[in-house]
Amino acid sequence: MKHLLKLIPACALLSLSNVGAGETLSGTHAIAEFGTPKYSADMPHWPYVDPNAPKGGKIVLGAFGTFDSLNTYLLKGNWPGSIGLISDSLMVASDDELLSVYGLIAKSAHYPEDKSWIEFSLRPQARYEDGAPIVAADFKLAFDTIRKHGRPFLKAFYQDVEDVEVRSDHLLRFTFKTRNNMKPLVQIAGLAPLPSHYWKDHDISKTTLAPWPSSGAYKLTKVDPGRSLTYTRVENYWGAELAVNKGRYNFGQIRYDYYRDLHVLFEAFKAGEVDFRSENSSKRWATGYDLPAVQDGRIVTETLPDHTPSGIQALLMNTRRAQFADVRVREAFALLLDFEWMRKKLLYDQYTRTQSYFPNSDYGALDAPSAAELEVLKPFADKLPKALLTDSFKTPRTDGSGRNRKQIRAALALFKSAGYSVKDGQLLGPTNEQMRVEILLVQPGFERLIAPYVQTLKRIGIDASIRIVDSSQYERRTEYFDFDMINIRFNFFPPPGAELRSFYGSKAADEVGSGNMSGIKDSVVDALVEQIISSENLADLKVRTRALDRVLLWQHYLIPEWHNDIFRLAFWNKFSRPKQLPKYGTGFPHSWWIKPAQAQ
Repeated sequence: MKHLLKLIPACALLSLSNVGAGETLSGTHAIAEFGTPKYSADMPHWPYVDPNAPKGGKIVLGAFGTFDSLNTYLLKGNWPGSIGLISDSLMVASDDELLSVYGLIAKSAHYPEDKSWIEFSLRPQARYEDGAPIVAADFKLAFDTIRKHGRPFLKAFYQDVEDVEVRSDHLLRFTFKTRNNMKPLVQIAGLAPLPSHYWKDHDISKTTLAPWPSSGAYKLTKVDPGRSLTYTRVENYWGAELAVNKGRYNFGQIRYDYYRDLHVLFEAFKAGEVDFRSENSSKRWATGYDLPAVQDGRIVTETLPDHTPSGIQALLMNTRRAQFADVRVREAFALLLDFEWMRKKLLYDQYTRTQSYFPNSDYGALDAPSAAELEVLKPFADKLPKALLTDSFKTPRTDGSGRNRKQIRAALALFKSAGYSVKDGQLLGPTNEQMRVEILLVQPGFERLIAPYVQTLKRIGIDASIRIVDSSQYERRTEYFDFDMINIRFNFFPPPGAELRSFYGSKAADEVGSGNMSGIKDSVVDALVEQIISSENLADLKVRTRALDRVLLWQHYLIPEWHNDIFRLAFWNKFSRPKQLPKYGTGFPHSWWIKPAQAQ
């Protein structure tokens, strides 16, 4: 991109003999999907770290669920979210930006004006913890593994990569199907290596609980299957003095203990068996921290602003099920959720009702369509609800009294228009069978929030129920779309891009393990997703994501719930952190440290 710094190091110039005459290259220490990276090549360290932070000490963190594999590439198996601690990547994101990545294993990158390929020059000093060098072939192995064995959602990230070429041990080129689009370049920069010297004697296509050599700041030193994982900081970590790493990875050891019950996990925290938690329960936050340890300062509780774009949390309906094939039925189900009553009675007046697939961000549609959005939507007007082109989408709003008769009447009218009727207290469909719905949950704590909704469904004649399963069964049932409704929170990768194909694309609807949980098959959605992916500037991308947001919302594939714009933290008073925090996140655990006296 013309705005990027023209910094082509000598090691990158070795490949320029293959560049066509007159072709302009951009070479840089960092790449941005749009605009210019915030930090220059001579940045000493991130501003939200303390480069002099002391190292050492041990911490214990709690995790919900279980794990039976460390192989994150495969659909099969439950893998731990913490496993990323053992892997560095070509480039790393800044916690102050949403659009830029900076050289990590890659010292630099360069690419032509049309963005048809990118080359990464790897740092010769990069090493695995066993001393073996990190080479270009290791990234090719990782990419080939994704393409051959990867989970569908993982494959979707790299769908626009055409090929990968190892040009030397320290020079790696990716070519793309796209042109003039930075998104695939930024995404491939997040690729982590697989150590070829290890995997030549092991089968990457199978689940495993055996750790492989780490390329990152931590290595996995103990695996207690399904129970705990212990990570130990790598002595003489090759990247410790890089600007992007200074002041980070300060804990000597991080252990994750797994709990299958969130209440038990909280009790473990109160007992001092877990050191830190980010609270996700409004009830616990309001009532659970009236503790002697909080009152005398041994436990610290605080809130911090959360500017991070958030994926939508919602009750999602599976349109593969006959009862949810009709949009009128889905809208009726949405009318029956009384958020205002829930917020007052169950959520302790916390949270904001979500009105977008891209909440807490600049990518969602919150008002009536702008002229630019209408231009995007105009070619599809005959396939869209008329109100979509004139009105803003708003979730149903009640008076909070719990007597939402108006919404119930509106819902029953929609059911009637879809061929349903109430007889002898049962909502009967066109085939004279009672409407039946099972809501699948994995967290028992959510039952208290969903139970009132289920009671409302029962009150109008729906045979509604809740089923709570363990994390392994939940993973399998959701991967194979074996559910009526689930409570889900989507991931969000700003700015939205190729992952949208897996979330909402028609092809992904029939692909086991994809992110298209709703089973969406909509030609308008497909077209808008491709427009978003091909956006050449941020302004166009935002207009197109807002247009997509409207189409998804008005089709009522899910019932939006709520989100927060704060982090609620509780931790034992043994930690210190930098004075300045990153804009997107809390900095924990990577830039916090243990107070020296506590570490001893």
